[in-house]
Amino acid sequence: MPVHDWSQIDAGIFHAFHHDWITEIARELNRGLLPPEYYALPEQIAGGRGPDVLTLQRPSSNGSFPQSTSDDEGGVALLAAPPKVRMRILSEPDRYAAKAKAVVIRHTSNHRVIAMVEIVSPGNKNSRNALRSFVSKATEMLRSGVHLLILDILPPGERDPQGIHKAIWDELIDNEFALPSDKPLTLSGYRADQYPEAFLEFGAVGDPLPEMPLFLSIETYVPVPLEATYLSAFDGMPGYWREVLDGKRVHRAGS
Repeated sequence: MPVHDWSQIDAGIFHAFHHDWITEIARELNRGLLPPEYYALPEQIAGGRGPDVLTLQRPSSNGSFPQSTSDDEGGVALLAAPPKVRMRILSEPDRYAAKAKAVVIRHTSNHRVIAMVEIVSPGNKNSRNALRSFVSKATEMLRSGVHLLILDILPPGERDPQGIHKAIWDELIDNEFALPSDKPLTLSGYRADQYPEAFLEFGAVGDPLPEMPLFLSIETYVPVPLEATYLSAFDGMPGYWREVLDGKRVHRAGS
């Protein structure tokens, strides 16, 4: 299913879809994509933040947390099979990350926070403070060793003219990143390390969604099926709004 033009409806309708999409992503991760010691939960609080989908690692029987996983256990080895994305960017050493990684982010269960998935909403872009808060959360998590997958299917605005990735990457490195002129939507997978790395894919309204990497360690990731989860969430929306987004109905206020 191609990505819809969500700018034609109000933020409240997108929020309803947003809720269902994060639930579908968490379910798909828990249905075998994640290795046995990992699991995903939607809409949790960790490290004082509320990500859309949280990927957690439970301790082993001796109470320790394994440092990595292998492709035999469900993860994909980065060196053996790099994610198929349009752009891969390595940052400079982050002097702040070396300090922040001494702090391990944990969930209220005391299980370790490994990765977060965020779907950008209109509220993240509707003011300078909102965008600043989102960017600060993302960079704080990367500097704490938490991997990120950020999905922005909303068009850039005056506060993020080159998309959400540029706003985040500017906090880590001076860069001249520019969105492709014909692909303004950004899907960003981030590998948290001393040298944070971004795996970027771009799209436009009408494009299908690719798989994107969600890192579990600096060596391994799982591919997240965005197209299937998007379709499942969209199918659960009220028929009226599906018709509006599919171009089969014109919405007028009060109708």
